[in-house]
Amino acid sequence: MRNLIFVMVASAWLAALPVSAEVITRDVTLSGYPVQVDIHSPDTTPRGTVVLIHGFMRFKESMGGHAANLSQEGYLAVVPNLPYLSGKGEKARALVELIDLIRDGSLAAPAERIVLVGFSAGGLTALLAAASPGVVGYIGLDPIDMADEGLEAAKKLSIPSVLLYGPPSTCNADRVARSWSMALPGVLEDRLIEGAGHCDFESPTDGMCTFFCGAVAPVRQQLIAEALVSEVKRLLPVPATEKSMPIRDEKPSSGYSDP
Repeated sequence: MRNLIFVMVASAWLAALPVSAEVITRDVTLSGYPVQVDIHSPDTTPRGTVVLIHGFMRFKESMGGHAANLSQEGYLAVVPNLPYLSGKGEKARALVELIDLIRDGSLAAPAERIVLVGFSAGGLTALLAAASPGVVGYIGLDPIDMADEGLEAAKKLSIPSVLLYGPPSTCNADRVARSWSMALPGVLEDRLIEGAGHCDFESPTDGMCTFFCGAVAPVRQQLIAEALVSEVKRLLPVPATEKSMPIRDEKPSSGYSDP
């Protein structure tokens, strides 16, 4: 009976997943690798752009629910498949190249206010690329660190940041990224989602994630989805006047943070 109730709740939640007004898949080359990028467009002039980065051995589809949610809130959401077999540094450089394509209008209308959202190892990738011109905020979803590279990048980051995470577990490496909270100079939110599993931070997740990292709960997934939208709104507020001109940064050769 308990399993039946869970299936019914989960089915209702999946059926309620948002759908973007328009989704276009583009083929691009990043860091020498051919990849696909999904672009979720709102049905109005975008309030800003959000780039969502999947985790290790994951794909863009695992962030599609978050992207659709954000597009319904008026944001242009960009979800790439980052080079699958490349190292973390190469993935970060690929993300910097994607940010450049977004800023110069190669994928959609040029964007100057970009928030990076990264899940798990994607949280590290996003953090390493967060010093790129045009990036105005960073959000880590149960992120992990490797060899303290994220910690060193966090110390140098000057933009506002948000950390949403679950309790220590195998799949978030026992919350190895907890040290980022003290290292990031501009933390707006450092929030533990009580009882959340690693896969709760994907949208939608799948059997591969839950097989290795444990079951999900629709209630927690919804809570995380709502928290993400709320934090994006904080990092990308509606300008006081729609006539406000975006601030353009000088564009250096690379925004990749190499500790």
